[in-house]
Amino acid sequence: MALSKIETGSLNFTPATKDGTKNLIINGAMQVWQRGTSSSSTGYNTADRWYLNLSGGSATASQGIFADGQTAVPDNPQFYMALNVTTGNDNCGWQYRREGTWQFANDVYTLSFWAKSATPRVMTVSSDSYDASANVDSAHTISPSTFTPTSSWQKFTFNITHSNMSGLGSYANADWTRISINQGSDTSSAAWKLDLAQVQLEKGSTATPFENRSYGDELARCQRYCYVITGGNDWHTYAGHAQTSTAFLWSATFPVPMRARASATFDNTNTQYIQGNNSNYGPTAFAVSAISQETMYVNTTSSGMSQGHALAILLNSDNKQIMDAEL
Repeated sequence: MALSKIETGSLNFTPATKDGTKNLIINGAMQVWQRGTSSSSTGYNTADRWYLNLSGGSATASQGIFADGQTAVPDNPQFYMALNVTTGNDNCGWQYRREGTWQFANDVYTLSFWAKSATPRVMTVSSDSYDASANVDSAHTISPSTFTPTSSWQKFTFNITHSNMSGLGSYANADWTRISINQGSDTSSAAWKLDLAQVQLEKGSTATPFENRSYGDELARCQRYCYVITGGNDWHTYAGHAQTSTAFLWSATFPVPMRARASATFDNTNTQYIQGNNSNYGPTAFAVSAISQETMYVNTTSSGMSQGHALAILLNSDNKQIMDAEL
């Protein structure tokens, strides 16, 4: 009896990388936008894990939504990332900061993505690795190193051959490898646009089909670096107690352990409440008293509370509470 393709093992399966998954880019499908969907500031402000480097230029990054039933980009993606650069500058554009360096040393990886532009220009792809002391190894070679998008979606592919990382120190938790997609070493101020979708980095010299992961899987990966309490008109409630008549202590446990000890920021305390003993207390200030990779303890200032009483704080999730452990 003849064996089927499944029995002979002739199907085209792509092996996982050293990290246990094919695509080393987290949020390459732009599914997760914890911080917001539009920003004109440098940093992590829109799609999770994507860093906008303005480098003296001016630009707005925003969430793009694919039309239902489109066939230009395969697998029916929902979102893409749209960058509108009104004033260009040297190295203005996107950065992806991948945790670690050791897994890339002396090895070839393939970067692929879909891109288009209503205002095209020659774009540059580069890769650099950093150790915890900010020493940089830029000896990686990329072929090709440039691409020119058009008004139609196209898939672009690049082979990145990493160096032996000899210029870096011993491995540490803060090591990272940066992939940049930007206007390169060009100080032109001319305007340009770039729409980006389905970004994938995988081991080997061949680009394979994009690895689709569930929203829940991708969100958990993103929350290792950033956890945002948000979500429309929902409320998040945390229990605690009044240490004094003016100090309320409460704690929150993160959904996944974060990459490192996070920093925390709190917005708009005037629409949040401390409740208990049939009373509401308006918080006036937040201060993190202790934070780890898994939990934070927060002192919240108010007035009129009874020392030792159990209370709960209600955080209006229209006001973001951001725990950040980004690279």
